[in-house]
Amino acid sequence: MKTKVTATAGEVRRRVRSLDWDALTEQLDERGFALTAPVLTETQCDDLAALFDSGTFRSTVEMARHRFGDGRYRYFDHPLPAPIDELRSAFYARLAPIANSWAERLGEEDRYPERHEELLRRCRHAGQERPTPLILRYGEGDWNALHQDLYGEIYFPFQVLTILSRPGVDFEGGEFVLVEQRPRAQSRAHVLTPAQGAFVIFPTHHRPGAGKRGFHQAAMRHGVSTLKSGSRTALGVIFHDAR
Repeated sequence: MKTKVTATAGEVRRRVRSLDWDALTEQLDERGFALTAPVLTETQCDDLAALFDSGTFRSTVEMARHRFGDGRYRYFDHPLPAPIDELRSAFYARLAPIANSWAERLGEEDRYPERHEELLRRCRHAGQERPTPLILRYGEGDWNALHQDLYGEIYFPFQVLTILSRPGVDFEGGEFVLVEQRPRAQSRAHVLTPAQGAFVIFPTHHRPGAGKRGFHQAAMRHGVSTLKSGSRTALGVIFHDAR
């Protein structure tokens, strides 16, 4: 039997809309990432975590096999569970204007449409039709190497992640790690432990870095530090689709 995720129609969308987007935009502009208040309840986190064993997936990846780290992640198949679909479109609507602002600062020609459906249409035209939201599970000793989630020619410059388990209760360690590569300087690392059901908003590929001569691209990669104990389940929402 498939797990039913307890969320009324539009509930998740309303919570995303009610976040303090002025403060989140300021965080993104100043440091390249942002942490939201909790969006999902503990029950909703538990229900989504249960999908790891009962959901419908297009692919399962054993990370050690590909030298990505240790642990396992699974890409959801169509149709996406309703709360994940809502999260995807609701976050996209708020992030698209910020993405366009970043593109303008960097002198990039591409602009992103207001509606998520239009981005997915662009993906389909480029041969990218496979859904990319994924659920990840780590046990003691597991970790995730620094990487970027591009999947094809078309990509959206932001993605979001939430921890469905309880930090400090269900697991220890397993911090979310962001590394910013700074031109002509050593890289800078950010180590984050978001609350259960809160979201990290972070760059898929790069952010605008301010310099003496204006803005430049600062490449960003993300990963997960080694889990010391317990079990950690996370949900990643990527807005572009894959080949």
